[in-house]
Formats: sequence, structure tokens, C-alpha cells
Amino acid sequence: MAMDAERRQAELIEQFSAQAAALSSGPQLAALVLEATSHPALFAFSELLTLPALSKLTGTQYASSLDLLRLFAYGTLKDYKSNSSALPALLPDQARKLKQLSVLTLAESTKVLPYDQLMQELDVSNVRELEDFLINECMYSGIVRGKLDQLRRCFEVQFAAGRDLTPDQLTNMIETLSDWLGTSDNLLHQIQEKIKWADTTSELNKKHQKEFEDRVEEAKKSVKKLNNVSRQTMTYGGMTTFSLNLEE
Repeated sequence: MAMDAERRQAELIEQFSAQAAALSSGPQLAALVLEATSHPALFAFSELLTLPALSKLTGTQYASSLDLLRLFAYGTLKDYKSNSSALPALLPDQARKLKQLSVLTLAESTKVLPYDQLMQELDVSNVRELEDFLINECMYSGIVRGKLDQLRRCFEVQFAAGRDLTPDQLTNMIETLSDWLGTSDNLLHQIQEKIKWADTTSELNKKHQKEFEDRVEEAKKSVKKLNNVSRQTMTYGGMTTFSLNLEE
């Protein structure tokens, strides 16, 4: 299911990217932003922000459409409300989409979302409306999975789709991965050194074992020679024994 959703996102991004490449006028590009931010199945927008065609809106009377696209990539409904005077008015489909994205943002920081917090963030007036939104617009769409706890008045998130990373988040992630890579390299070096030490120790142990075995073999040979000498001496037994008896 997750793979299907990711594939659908990639297809939509490719579709809108192709459309943008074929457009040149401000009104057309602004209309494309409106279409993309209203699409019920599209929840990733950062790649669209990088399109050269859409960057043409910068500094024009349609620059606010680009700002709106940026808000859909990284922001929430609360962010929109705090800057609504500088942004295009939201259509119902856009408002619903921004609420969905706001739920995803909240789910990034905690897996237990209180109803009171959700109602405030989503501009919802009552619990029934909130629960209907979470069920019909979030869980049925597949962007989140969870449990509605009416007794505790909270939404327990079990899964939430990821949002676009902001440039700062991406930088932090790269730094974290770089640190992890450095730590992993150091750990790998230490492991290799320990393996080398173990190999060296093993070789020394083998050498000592071989020396010990050689000494044992030499001792066995010496004992065997002594036994042979003793037997040879005993072949002259009469004289030897007699000689010893005389001396006694």
C-alpha cells in the first residue's frame, strides 16, 4: 500500500512537472499551482518548487501563488491563517488538503494528538466534526492510520506519511548522516583492528601450540630411545644382573 502511494505521488509530480514545462505565462502557471494544491492525491510539493518554469513567477503579480505552493510543501493551516492577507484565498479542496498536511506535521512530533490541539490547529469547532475529518479525510485516504480514543479525547497515531523536508531539515539530516557515517567508519576501523589483533593472537597461539607439540614429540622420541637402550641392556641380562648382584 505504501509503495503504491509513493508511486502515485511520483506519477503526479511527473505529470505536473511536464505540464509546467509546457507553460510560460504567469496566469497559466498560477492555475497549475491551484490545480496541484487542490489535487486529492498529491501531498508532496517540494519538487515542484524547484521547477525552472515555476520560478518565473518570482517577482511577478503571481508570486503569491509560488508562496502558496511553498506553504503547501512545508507549512500548515495555522501558518496560512497567520499570513492569509499575502496569499491567495483557499478553495475548499485546498483548505481540506492543508488540514490534512497539518495533521501529518503534528504526527511528526508526537504519536498521541489531543483533540483540543487538533481542533485548534485544524480550525474545527467540535469533536464530531474532528473525528469525521480524521476518519474520512485522513485515514480513508491512507495518509495516516490510528485509533480514535473518545474516552481520553485523543488520536493515537500508528502511521503517518512523511512530508517534504524543509531546507533546514534536509541540512540537519545530512549532518546527522555524515556524523553517523563518521562514527560507523571509526567503529569499522576499531573492529578491523580487533580482528587483526585476534588473527595475530591466533597465529601466536598456533605457533606456541606447534612448539609445544614439537617438544612433546621430542620428549616421546627421547623416552623411546631410552626404552630401546634399556631393552638392549637387558639382552645382556645375565651378565648385567650378575654384575649388579656381585656388587651388592
